[in-house]
Amino acid sequence: MWREMKTRELTATALMLIACAAPAAAQDDGMPQGKRPTVSRDAPPSSNATVNLINLLVKQGTLSEEQAAVLVKQADDEAYVARQATRDAAAKAEGAEKKATSAADATSPPGTKRVTYVPEIVRKQLREEIRAEVMDRAHKEGWASPGLYPEWAQRIKFYGDIRARYEGDHFPPGSIGYLENFNAINTGSPFDTNDISNAYFPPTYNTTQDRNRFRFRARLGADVDLTEGFTAGLRIATGESSSPISTNQTFGGNGGNFSKYSLWLDRAFIKYQPVQDFIGSVGRFDNPFWSPTDLVWYKDLGFDGFAIQAKQEIAEGFTPFFVGGAFPIFNTDLNASLNTVDIAGPTKMPSRDKWLFGAQAGFGARLDPETNLTLAFAYYDFTNVKGRLSSECAVINANDICDTDLLRPSFAQKGNTYMALRNITFVSSTTPQFQYYGLASDFRPVVASAQLDLTQFNPIHIILDAEYVWNTAFNRSAVAAVAVWPNNFASTTDGSQGPYNGGNQGWMARMTVGNKEIKHLWDWNAHVGYKYLESDAMVDAFVDSDFGLGGTNLKGYFIGGNVGLGENIWASVRWMSANSIAGLPYAVDIVQLDLNARF
Repeated sequence: MWREMKTRELTATALMLIACAAPAAAQDDGMPQGKRPTVSRDAPPSSNATVNLINLLVKQGTLSEEQAAVLVKQADDEAYVARQATRDAAAKAEGAEKKATSAADATSPPGTKRVTYVPEIVRKQLREEIRAEVMDRAHKEGWASPGLYPEWAQRIKFYGDIRARYEGDHFPPGSIGYLENFNAINTGSPFDTNDISNAYFPPTYNTTQDRNRFRFRARLGADVDLTEGFTAGLRIATGESSSPISTNQTFGGNGGNFSKYSLWLDRAFIKYQPVQDFIGSVGRFDNPFWSPTDLVWYKDLGFDGFAIQAKQEIAEGFTPFFVGGAFPIFNTDLNASLNTVDIAGPTKMPSRDKWLFGAQAGFGARLDPETNLTLAFAYYDFTNVKGRLSSECAVINANDICDTDLLRPSFAQKGNTYMALRNITFVSSTTPQFQYYGLASDFRPVVASAQLDLTQFNPIHIILDAEYVWNTAFNRSAVAAVAVWPNNFASTTDGSQGPYNGGNQGWMARMTVGNKEIKHLWDWNAHVGYKYLESDAMVDAFVDSDFGLGGTNLKGYFIGGNVGLGENIWASVRWMSANSIAGLPYAVDIVQLDLNARF
């Protein structure tokens, strides 16, 4: 007990001596800058009393070498701050003397000599003010106590957000009760299309029964400053599946009974930014293309692959930019094979890799101090996404494989036109015909995007967004020849097959009034807009997942607003009314109430 009390007394004495010795340590002791005294049991005597005392305590066993090293480092840090404050005070005092002398010389007759005197009380005040400034800067920049966090930890920036949502999905009278779910078929077992051997309907979407859901989204990420312009990033997120367009999780999902929810790797990338106006990215990252609306790309969609972004101000207020990239959207399994066997052995399937190539060029222009215009044009090329009829194949059971099965979409929403992929050999009228489906059209969309930002009432903005898409690869007659009925065929009163009426264009317009960003208490904005997106204007897997419950072949209007409830906390409300453009009647009205937090 006595030894513990003695140890505490000696430790307290050492800390008091360090605090008293800090000003003394501020004097230049002849050591090279950046060196640190080493502490050990056999350390030689030092001219610094604090270090000598610490060495003595280490030798007596009262302090460990690790504890002593921390105390010495703290003393050195405080000494450094004191030296910096003294130097800054001297520099400011010298500058003040020079300014005073210059002012006096300017008003004095030639030949007059003056000696400027700065009273000691003023010098002392300057020293105290500068020391306070240095300490404040030191704490903010992290060099007052550099041992508090490791150097590598200071290069990591964490961020995240959480959103709680109520969503009501309401289907007005007149909606059809039959909208085939091709995604459920393509990601599960093939569907038997033979009415004789199969008495069941294919999977369908809900189009008649109202639903109420409480959902949430949580994301946590980190950006790491590496070196020489390199950065890396990671982000994890919630989500009911690996879907590319939604990280929402429904309360009571995953089996209910308070079951735990999944986390997914949502971002993982390396970026290279040697200069401010050039970025190269590889991995899984945010959409690199500028897109003011979600007509073509869902706002939270992540891109896998490679991209470059460049911009350069070539005249005051005029900045052209360019974005280009290559993105794999499906890679053939290394061991993908057919289950047929011949004399040579099992047959492997050819590669069906799918890619997206894209390029965008545009400019940002400040038309006047209160008006900003951004305009861009993009071209995208999806390769290997169109389905193709297989060679003739026998399908006896659901596990059989045909040679174009890999062309079916691995994820889809709804709206695109589909074709049958399998050319099934006829065996008998009662033999099952298990079928998969692929996209009936190629996709090479051209996209024009524009935004006009009016700030005459700053901080209130009036923002006008517009976007137009045209799928240049769409061939109406070729698509109609292979399309599966009733997918995007006009409805008839007698239930027979009407003409194909899918399309390849889309546009969206939106006006937003209010604060551009919601960050503080009572920040607000409101928006209203209209969307029109035909069936095959864009691959439906990547468009907005909320409007019309996701996908293409939708038209309608939307309205909403946001209001800040505190720092980085805000509430949102949105109402969307969507109707189908082609095919059978479909309509849904959606209301969303959100509570958002960002950190």
